[in-house]
Amino acid sequence: MDLKLIYSMFFAGVFGCFAQKDSLQNPYFKSYDDKVTASIYYLDTSNNFQIVYPVPGAEKATLDLVPNRKEQLGASVSFKFVDLSFGFSPKFLNANKDNTDSKLLNFNARLYHKQWMQSFTYFYQKGFYVSQDGINAAFPGFRSLKIGGATSYIFNKKFSYKAIAGQNEWQTKSAGSFIPAFSAYYTNIKYKSPEDRINGDIYLFSLAPSYFYNLVLGKHVLVSAGLSMGAGIYITDGETKVLYEIDTSLKMGYNSDSFFVFMNVNHINFIQGETDSIGLNDNISTFKITAGYRFNAPNKVKEVYEKVSRKTGL
Repeated sequence: MDLKLIYSMFFAGVFGCFAQKDSLQNPYFKSYDDKVTASIYYLDTSNNFQIVYPVPGAEKATLDLVPNRKEQLGASVSFKFVDLSFGFSPKFLNANKDNTDSKLLNFNARLYHKQWMQSFTYFYQKGFYVSQDGINAAFPGFRSLKIGGATSYIFNKKFSYKAIAGQNEWQTKSAGSFIPAFSAYYTNIKYKSPEDRINGDIYLFSLAPSYFYNLVLGKHVLVSAGLSMGAGIYITDGETKVLYEIDTSLKMGYNSDSFFVFMNVNHINFIQGETDSIGLNDNISTFKITAGYRFNAPNKVKEVYEKVSRKTGL
């Protein structure tokens, strides 16, 4: 079944301990940090690329670099600053058939301090196919590595981004916020064969204003949507080019103090500006379904937490 540890997110939980203290008294938020949260999830995520290049006497042509998708099933458990997850890619899911040599490792974390938020992303993929005009060719040795993140400021103290990103906080009253974000990513694309060799480094910087709104229906249903539009630059082979950023986010689900189920859909798109040379479009897409249960921590777990907390100061 290609079992593997997708991530052991101790640090993601550590970041969470820096969350706004205001949320403990804010009537627009409800925190579940004192409960154990156990969940199962289905995840489909990928980082696609599109090479755009000029053709003499014709419109520009595009070449799609699409990774062999690996759909994942997993389980996670979190309490206070500890957050552990384990995932695997079972063969009975269609996307996992006939891609034994493919690899996917994705790690995400967020740090909150008052109204500031810092995200971190690590994306490693191996195994792509190249698509053009309906013709596909497999490149199992093709791989990509992406490291980076975004620094954001949440203007409205009544808005909970943690209610979107995780399951340890709930938005109790509808609220929205303007959230500008500065993003910085490093991407390496590499391919090696007896005939060809590619090793390209790409540096990307962008500034994107966004607006998010959490709509609470009744006491238990959340519909959250967000849109970002901005611009920036990417640098490759010593050449600087203009890019545009368009991001969309949607979360829908049901929440109670014990049971919850949610669906998340996110797209991050970096699109090259008009240029006469070869350009690169960059897209990160994520689809996730999560269901879980919260319960009071056993006394033994609380004792272990208190000991670790005293020794580490967390």
